[in-house]
Amino acid sequence: MIKLENVSKTFGRGVDEVHALHNISLDIGRGQIYGVVGASGAGKSTLIRCVNRLEEPDNGAVWVDGEEITALQGEGLRQARRKMGMIFQQFNLLSQRTCAENIAFPLEVAGVSKSNRKRRVQDLLTLVGLEDKARAYPAQLSGGQKQRVGIARAIANNPKVLLSDEATSALDPATTDSILELLKDLNQRLGLTILLITHQMEVVKKICDHAALLENGRLVESGSISNLISNPLSRLSRAFFPPIVEVPKDSTAVQAAITFIGGVADEPILAKLVRRFDVDVNILGGSIQEIGGKRVGQLQVEFKGDQMIAALEYLRGLGLRVEVSE
Repeated sequence: MIKLENVSKTFGRGVDEVHALHNISLDIGRGQIYGVVGASGAGKSTLIRCVNRLEEPDNGAVWVDGEEITALQGEGLRQARRKMGMIFQQFNLLSQRTCAENIAFPLEVAGVSKSNRKRRVQDLLTLVGLEDKARAYPAQLSGGQKQRVGIARAIANNPKVLLSDEATSALDPATTDSILELLKDLNQRLGLTILLITHQMEVVKKICDHAALLENGRLVESGSISNLISNPLSRLSRAFFPPIVEVPKDSTAVQAAITFIGGVADEPILAKLVRRFDVDVNILGGSIQEIGGKRVGQLQVEFKGDQMIAALEYLRGLGLRVEVSE
């Protein structure tokens, strides 16, 4: 649905030159919720603005729904942008317009008739849970309500793609959760492909099924959440779980962190392991989280017994991630 190929962007010249993006290539499938994370200045916002050409890439190409956005101009570009809604950290609502009028604005620009605008706005207000706020002005709304108006406005023209630029960064945790649940619902109900820019790992954990990490304008890693979690070398995976805690052990024991994904997280894997390999298993710590819509658990355990190495290989054979501490 969204494809970036060798996209680069530089701001300024000479000593003031800043390389915001270095040859970024990403492939975002239809219907995915794709999170792009990184520290401030990593290039996240520049990347998302290159998708809808609010920023012009210096090099590379961008496709959305099979159409090369970077090759379009004039009316062709305007039509392509209508397939992409965008929501912002600071909401960007028109202060002199009511909620209904803010939502209606892109419909007016698109030339939708007044009667059809009215019906569409009412449907959108209901969809985002603001049926009673049609006549309220932005100054009368909470942050979460303002963002709901922003979301309704972004999807007014039935886009296929929703771009979210730090849309929850200005919200408190409870409000953030409610907005993320709304985005997830819209993704499932409308089939929206969502490209979500954030510096908050909690946001990625709660709703994203794919993610990418940017650092100093460069793509460090990308992929499905399941594959990233299964990879012990993944930087994003390590951000989901705390590092292995060093616990004193004797020379006859092996300590390891075992990561369980999906239905395996609820199975009695260790009990089967003990019976099969006659090893002693001491659980030192652990947690189970919901990440990318799947249950993911991690246990820090200590193994003792003649077959403990074979037991570890058995776990790896089941597709579990096993990291042995030195």
